Parts: sequence; C-alpha cells; structure tokens
Amino acid sequence: MVHSLRPRRSALYLPAANARAVAKARTLPADVVILDLEDAVAPDQKIAARAAAVAAIGEGGYGRRELVARVNGIGTPWGRDDLAAIAAAGPDAVLVPKVSTPEEIRAYDQALAQSPKGTRLWIMIETCACVPVLHQLAACATETRLAGFVIGTNDLAKEMRARLTADRAAFLPILTMAVAAARAHGLVVLDGVCNEFRDTAIVRTEAEQGRQFGFDGKTLIHPDQIAPCNAAFSPDPDEIAWARAVEHAFALPENAGKGAIKVEGQMVELLHREQARQILAIAAAISADT
Repeated sequence: MVHSLRPRRSALYLPAANARAVAKARTLPADVVILDLEDAVAPDQKIAARAAAVAAIGEGGYGRRELVARVNGIGTPWGRDDLAAIAAAGPDAVLVPKVSTPEEIRAYDQALAQSPKGTRLWIMIETCACVPVLHQLAACATETRLAGFVIGTNDLAKEMRARLTADRAAFLPILTMAVAAARAHGLVVLDGVCNEFRDTAIVRTEAEQGRQFGFDGKTLIHPDQIAPCNAAFSPDPDEIAWARAVEHAFALPENAGKGAIKVEGQMVELLHREQARQILAIAAAISADT
C-alpha cells in the first residue's frame, strides 16, 4: 500500500480527556490531530478519555486535518475496549503503542476488522526489540491496514538508557532505518516529539533535522510547535522553482524519452522528475489547505 500524498508536517498529540484542547484542535493549523488515550491520560481518566475520543470523532469538524486516535496497548486493562470503541468510531487512523513484532501488528489489524475500510493502522516505533525488524514490520502493510510509523524517541531513550541530547546522536541510526523501512513499503513516517516547546528555534532545528532524514512530518506536544514544524516540512520557494523547472524541461518535445537532461546547468535524471512531482504535489496540497 502507498499512502496518500498529503501534508503531514505537524501531528499534534492532545489528551482526549481534555475537552477544551480537543475542541481547540478544530481551529489549529496542524495537519494531523492525535487524540491520545495512552501516555497523556492518567489511569483513572482512561475510560472517560475513550468516551471523549469517540464523541470527538463522531462530531467531526476537523476539516482537512487527519484525525488519529492513539489507544492503549492491547495487553493493558484498557486496550481491547479502546480498540473496539475506536474501531467503531472510524477515525482516519488508529495509532498503537510499543509494537515489536509482525504478530502484534496482525493482532491489532484483526482487532480493527470492523472499522470502516478507510481507517488505517499506525504503529509507534519505540521499543528496542522493534529496531532489528523494522523492515519486517513495514512489510506487514501488504496484508494489513498498516500505513504508518510514528517514532517514540522518549520511550526509546528510556529503554536504551540513552541520553536524548539536542543533536539526538544516539538515535540517528534508528531514525534513518525507520525512514528507509517505511519508504520501502510506502508508509507514512513521522518523527518523534521535541520536548522543548518554549523555544521555537530549538523546535525548528529538530524539525529541519527530521526533514533532512526524509520524515513526512513531526509529532508535537504543544500548539506552539505547529508553526515551526509546518515551516520546516513545507517546500521552500527555491525547491518549488527547481521542481517546476525540472518538470517543464522533461515535458519539452525534444526531451521525450530521455533518461537524463540538463536543467539550469545541472544533469537531472528521471528520479529527479519524480522528486519534483512529489514536491509540487505537496506544495499544491498545502496551498489548497490555506
């Protein structure tokens, strides 16, 4: 399965039990809204959060935003009830935590059997055990609803006993491997959260690093992080101009059938034309949303 080409620059986690935050999300410029039933919700609020998420999904009003619900793990006291309720509600995607094996993906897929056809399965990449099998996990997209990876750097740091430094040095190999596995199987892939939300320069720097790695966008913990992430993951004017020049050059009659041509003094190949088309498609989708 190849995921739809749409902006996913910013994916904001919101505690589903926080009615005010859930309502405000309908007005925020985030591309993705994640109603969280897991980490952001205390145990005594889990059932209320589930009911609130189901109600929010049913009420709608999120416009072009992609609506995702992160449920509790299938092995927790709340997981199966979360899956049943959210499956029936039918968000755009259900995000599940701490997946480490293809067998777990298939179990979640079965739990979502009664969801609308368009409801996809996204998984958190946040355990040490999942790292050696990232490609096997992504390959489950051919037989299940799996459509996305979401990086959980905080949980990875905890399991690895690693320091989550500003440059994220300890996690760079995992981030690269996750993007490669996702791309090999046509999945959405979103970077982990930045724990700093007061300093937007730090957020922007981390988002730009994520874009360099090839992520579609970044998960967020605060609305103030939306603007710098949207900026970092949007094609800039120079990229759009380059993409238009490449597409125009390949469309010229004299270049028909050629695999490599010169554009603005540089050699470009058909793979660059595909990159150009992706840039133009994302830019058009962003423009249509604003």
